[in-house]
Amino acid sequence: MTLARESHPYLLVGLAVAAAGAVLGFAYLSAGALLLSGFVAFFFRDPAREIPTEPGLVVSPGDGRVVEIRTLAEGGRIRISIFLSLFDVHINRAPVAGVVRSVQYHPGRFLPANVDRAALENERNDLTIDSEIGEVRLSQIAGLVARRIVCWKKPGDPVRAGERIGLIQFGSRLEVVLPPKAKPEVVVGSKVRGGSSILARIPVGSPHKGELEFAQANAR
Repeated sequence: MTLARESHPYLLVGLAVAAAGAVLGFAYLSAGALLLSGFVAFFFRDPAREIPTEPGLVVSPGDGRVVEIRTLAEGGRIRISIFLSLFDVHINRAPVAGVVRSVQYHPGRFLPANVDRAALENERNDLTIDSEIGEVRLSQIAGLVARRIVCWKKPGDPVRAGERIGLIQFGSRLEVVLPPKAKPEVVVGSKVRGGSSILARIPVGSPHKGELEFAQANAR
């Protein structure tokens, strides 16, 4: 089983404590440390996913349950929110292919990630991706237990749809904001898998201004 590299410090400490407990004869300490190490390995698991390649698809940025689908006042853009429990895979993936325009970290609170206020008040990291279907925004939002948001991408980096871009440690929320013409393929309550589940479809006919800018920038 593949594990995210962020798991290594936790596993080393857990296994070291387990070994010390065994040497010193503290069986309960050793068993507890092994149990904790097993949970860490489970939490940081990084399974391979088959990424759909049909044009105009938006894939889920993570595993979890859809808790909100909303049309925003901001130009009619569509926001889809996903709650990740402690038992979901916490690797985050790019919802579309494109180029990362910006990465902005915002400190904040640690409210439960399944409540709407968390999107506004909690610690989060916002990525804006310029893609052939227009601007797509992805927010990594910390939760009640989560205390560290990890993002492996920086402005100017190209990304593929479904590519691993980071993770949020121990419970979180992901939000994707899509162009107005997006047609959601999920409903509130849907279970999704990062990289393989289809969140929405966007017609790839006549390009709008953002799509033209993307095409021109990548033609240089």
